[in-house]
Amino acid sequence: VQLQASGGGLVQTGGSLRLSCAASGNSVRATAMSWYRRAPGKQRELVARIASGATIDYEDSVKGRFTISRDSAKNMVYLQMNGLKAEDTGVYYCRTFWRGYEYWGQGTQVTVSS
Repeated sequence: VQLQASGGGLVQTGGSLRLSCAASGNSVRATAMSWYRRAPGKQRELVARIASGATIDYEDSVKGRFTISRDSAKNMVYLQMNGLKAEDTGVYYCRTFWRGYEYWGQGTQVTVSS
């Protein structure tokens, strides 16, 4: 399984970005897919998760601003981020479990400037 995250960049406060995670070797429809982030000086934290049954969970600080979704035909997962804040800055990773193993993408940098 390989996960390729992309879509990060530099954006001003209040702006938007859409992150993409291209998956191969698994099925994004058949397993939970998650986005994590690691802010400078902090531990990696769960941002959003979409389960195989379509249950979705968000970290409290992103509720109402971020939306996770998946495209089963393309085997991709997205994170639409609106109303970005400086505290959203960090490296964003996609993650999944597949057949008993955990997989992480390489991360994409998001920087929100005030």
